[in-house]
Amino acid sequence: MKKLKGCLYSASESNTKLPDLGPDLIMSEILPRLPAKCVGRAKKVCKEWLSCISSKEFVMMHCRHMCKGSRQKILSIGQESCFISSTTVDLVDEKTMITLPFHVRPSDVWILSSLNGLLCVCLRNTFEMLIWNPLIRTCINISDSKSYGFFKIYSDAVGLYIDSSNDYRVLHIKRGRFTVDVMAYSRRTSDWKRIPFLQKRHYHTNGYVWSGGDFL
Repeated sequence: MKKLKGCLYSASESNTKLPDLGPDLIMSEILPRLPAKCVGRAKKVCKEWLSCISSKEFVMMHCRHMCKGSRQKILSIGQESCFISSTTVDLVDEKTMITLPFHVRPSDVWILSSLNGLLCVCLRNTFEMLIWNPLIRTCINISDSKSYGFFKIYSDAVGLYIDSSNDYRVLHIKRGRFTVDVMAYSRRTSDWKRIPFLQKRHYHTNGYVWSGGDFL
């Protein structure tokens, strides 16, 4: 519990006793509202906390809280560096350098879509697609051996959305020669599923370019 106090209170506010809170309340109402650095420290408290904080459900809660008000952040990717800064006017010059969780230069990362702090990115050298949370430094490679999850510039489109069961999904529209294939990746089940979409023939040409984004 001493480690938890360090996350919830600054060191200067010692002598303040932490209320006797139940584990469910801490996990559902307190930890998701903490800054990313404090969440990272909380992972070291015990194995149970590490497992809970690493879960998809916790990541979803944390993303939603971090996207509110002054907690919004800006991710800037340059040729050789990557950093996060605040949208608050008096803190706009404060930058936090981050290390990419994939072995490529920052300039070789394409951001395809974003939603609630999660990014869907593509690595330019392999065309693999990944779901990345820059704030809590987590990353999931969603490409697999069946050639799902590989992005082709100019012919593909990608978007993030939340379905009716509150599951984060990646929609990947792939245009081939006279065909359009649409796949949806589930973050909950970690698999791809083909879905029917745009079966009309006038979509099976190269006469247009997709615009990616958030599909709501």
